[in-house]
Amino acid sequence: MNFDFPEELIQLRDQARRFLADRCPPSVPRRILETSEPYAADLWRAIAEMGWTGAAIPEEYGGVGLGRLGVCVLAEELGRAVAPVPFSSSVYLATEAIMLFGSEHQKQHWLPKLASGEVIGTFAMAEQPGPADPAKLLHSIASGHVTGTKLAVPDGDIADFAVVAVNGGGRHAWLHIVDLNAPGVSRETVATIDPTRSHARLDLTAARAEPLPGSTGPGTIHRLLDYAAVPMAFEQVGGAQAALDMAVAYAKERYAFGRPIGSFQGIKHKLADMYIQVELARSNAYYGAWAVHTGAAELPVAASVARIAASEAGWFVTKENIQTHGGMGFTWQMDCHLYYRRARLLSLALGGTREWKHRLIDELRARNDLIAA
Repeated sequence: MNFDFPEELIQLRDQARRFLADRCPPSVPRRILETSEPYAADLWRAIAEMGWTGAAIPEEYGGVGLGRLGVCVLAEELGRAVAPVPFSSSVYLATEAIMLFGSEHQKQHWLPKLASGEVIGTFAMAEQPGPADPAKLLHSIASGHVTGTKLAVPDGDIADFAVVAVNGGGRHAWLHIVDLNAPGVSRETVATIDPTRSHARLDLTAARAEPLPGSTGPGTIHRLLDYAAVPMAFEQVGGAQAALDMAVAYAKERYAFGRPIGSFQGIKHKLADMYIQVELARSNAYYGAWAVHTGAAELPVAASVARIAASEAGWFVTKENIQTHGGMGFTWQMDCHLYYRRARLLSLALGGTREWKHRLIDELRARNDLIAA
């Protein structure tokens, strides 16, 4: 049985890798770090022209119709290149929310604009420090408007609109679209470990909010996060693979005591451990890709394990890449920190590893209870 992607998506992956190698070398994320640019707008426009922003969007709404597998393939390559663009916010989250929960009118209005890159979307949930629990949301809708603060919104400083989670009554969340350029919205950029993926605090004062009608039921947020977690895992795998390749290349060319350092047992074992982490994460990401593609009942479990494995691999491999490079690996001149920064940031996006472990435990317990019954 062939567990790989279809041939057309493998070709897309190869094309994306060549494109990003040419248009997004390490000098591009470095430019964002060293200047006041919030993201690489030129690269984002080129990505939109390639049709990547509409990869999962059906053709009837102006997309390319490659489905969610296409997004996973592109996400891995964007992670490999540490691309400083709002792809995850706009594609994994905002686009996915509208496809899952939007009305036909909302799909007709927003999806073509998202597909063309005309607008950038994001997702805003956290209202206070700590785990973002959908059951603990405080902000609610009053007469079609929302007032409150959303913290650390990814790409919130550059997005045109946000899918905002509010208290829908009881312990359920309710999603609304808020135009971030409209009255009642103010933004403040917040500092993170990786400025190449900007974040902002959103202060909403009677901001007009348009409900996503399909988002009123229980489990809305978890469903959206499950669908977003899988391409996020691929992005993390791409970054971890790039860091592993970087460490291997350095271990082959760096000499000590007349030998390449890769010939020493300590370095060999380090690289082997890194390889194992990457391949384990990749395997779980493929499991998640199957679940989102087929709409399988196992999606909550598959998304959780993909997210956990990818976060742990990203942290471990990017950290060990710095160690492999020795003292110079800690310097600004080396590119090791680009991958470490992104790995640490993505490990907190959509909720930290601990939250996903608790989610996995809850899902497995529920499944075992169902079997026992």
